[in-house]
Amino acid sequence: MPLRRILSSLLLLTSASWGLSSCVVKRRLITRTGAARTGAPPLLTASRSELIEKIAEQFNAIKDFSATVDMTPALGTVEKSSITEYKDVRGYILYRRPADIRIIGLYPLVRNTAFDMVSNGNDFKLYVPTKNRFIVGPNAIQQPSPNKLENLRPQHFLEALLVRPVDPSEKVMLENFTDEENAFYVLHLVRETGPQELELTRSVWFSRVDLRLARQIILDPKGNILTDARYSDWHEYDNVPFPKHIEINRPRDEYAVVLDIVKMDINKGLSDDKFVLNQPEGTKLQTVGANPAPASAPSPAQGINP
Repeated sequence: MPLRRILSSLLLLTSASWGLSSCVVKRRLITRTGAARTGAPPLLTASRSELIEKIAEQFNAIKDFSATVDMTPALGTVEKSSITEYKDVRGYILYRRPADIRIIGLYPLVRNTAFDMVSNGNDFKLYVPTKNRFIVGPNAIQQPSPNKLENLRPQHFLEALLVRPVDPSEKVMLENFTDEENAFYVLHLVRETGPQELELTRSVWFSRVDLRLARQIILDPKGNILTDARYSDWHEYDNVPFPKHIEINRPRDEYAVVLDIVKMDINKGLSDDKFVLNQPEGTKLQTVGANPAPASAPSPAQGINP
């Protein structure tokens, strides 16, 4: 076959293939949560040790804070196909190292106290005015109570609000969970419980768009989710980054709460009296758990339940 004819055939085939490509090839724009929708953002990279250090830096940057928040507590679970939300609940959260936390919730409109709870890290106190009850007990739950109110602890909120650094006893595995819709680094924290026995204690998620904390899942020894906390809309408060929007879900305790920060002061100092909650006169004292001692409290969602 003459060379001229061979070249003509190749050109014809090439043109046909180009035409076919333009008909069947479709480009899809990849967008990711937290990024502009003008195109796929460049994903950031980090090593396991760098992510572990980011957790420690975020935790250690906060010595105390005072936050005004809008709360949306919810009772029920997806599994039971019934969730009741309470809108327009104003709340105040105070924290001071090492483990002092106080949470106050106000009813919508009238702004009367719905609940007031405080904890020193070991014990808790909870005041529920509508029930005329003052509940005290240890943070640790030895045996869950059928009464969900008695299972609530301020510590649950503290664990969700501040992701604690990796403990030396925890082994860490890194997963790069990136596909068309997701872009996360996930640190799986595992503890050795015996010979050839491992227990997954937590998983901490980072967005690869900005390398900010995006989610934390805390599990019990059987692998059930105790807390599922999600973080978004990060802002600088007193030069310290903190998520403005936080979703806390406690599926086993059948409650959840969404927090949106209205105002926040970090590292301004908080006095001892801010974490004092005395039993109001005329209220009924109830002690829960084993070996209780005066301290501090449960959850907003249950507190507003009439």
